Amino acid sequence: MAAHDRAGPMLALAGVSRTYRMGEVDVPVLRGVDLSVARGELMVIVGPSGSGKSTLLNIMGAMDRASEGRVMFRDRELTAMSDRALTWFRRNHIGFIFQFYNLVPTLTARENVQVATELAQKPLDPDEALAMVGLADRMDHFPGQLSGGEQQRVAVARAIAKQPELLLCDEPTGALDAETGKAILRLLVDINARLGTTVVAITHNAVIERLGHRYLRLSSGCIVESAENEHRAAVEEIDW
Repeated sequence: MAAHDRAGPMLALAGVSRTYRMGEVDVPVLRGVDLSVARGELMVIVGPSGSGKSTLLNIMGAMDRASEGRVMFRDRELTAMSDRALTWFRRNHIGFIFQFYNLVPTLTARENVQVATELAQKPLDPDEALAMVGLADRMDHFPGQLSGGEQQRVAVARAIAKQPELLLCDEPTGALDAETGKAILRLLVDINARLGTTVVAITHNAVIERLGHRYLRLSSGCIVESAENEHRAAVEEIDW
C-alpha cells in the first residue's frame, strides 16, 4: 500500500459534538467537528490544553461516544454500535499510544507487548515488534528498568504489534525530553511510511505539525484551521 493513499477516507466525523454533564451544568468540549482521515495519512492535530484534543482522539478511537453527530470507519457507523461491538472494533482495528505509556509494571517488555497480541487477529510476533523499535536487547527488562524513552518504545511496539489500520497517539512525546521525543517521532513517521499505517497524533507542540501530510488546529472544541504540508519537514529539521 502506498504511504499516502487518498482513494477514500478511512475515518470520517460529521457534526461531532461532545458535552459532559458536571453537576447541574453542561460543559461542551467538542462543537460540530467535521473531519476525514485518508488511508495511509499521517495527520497531526494541534491545540492547547483544554481544546478538546484528547476527547476528539478518544471518539476517533471508539473509546468515547459523541453526544451528537456520526463517526464512520469505512462503511461502519461507530456511533450506532453497541459497547460490545466497539470493544471488538478497537481490539482489531485501532492501536493507541499514550503520553504516560500505560505499561504493566510487573510484566517485561515482551510480556507487555504479548498482552496486546493475544487479543489481535493477525498480530506480529512480540519479539519482531520490539526489534522494530530498537529494543531487541531489552525485551526481558521490566518497565522500571527502562528509561522513559524506552518505555515509550515498548508502548509503540505494543500498539503496532496488533497491526492496526489506525494508530492514535495522545501526546506521544509529552513526557519526554526533546531528543528522546524526536526518536519517538522518527518511529511514527517510519511506521507510517514503511507499513502504510494511518497515524493520527495529537499534541500541544505546534512544531510537530510540520511532520504530517496534513495538520489541524483545534481551539475551544472547534477546528479552526486545516492545511496540507506541501513540504513536510524531516524530524531532524524540527526543534523545541
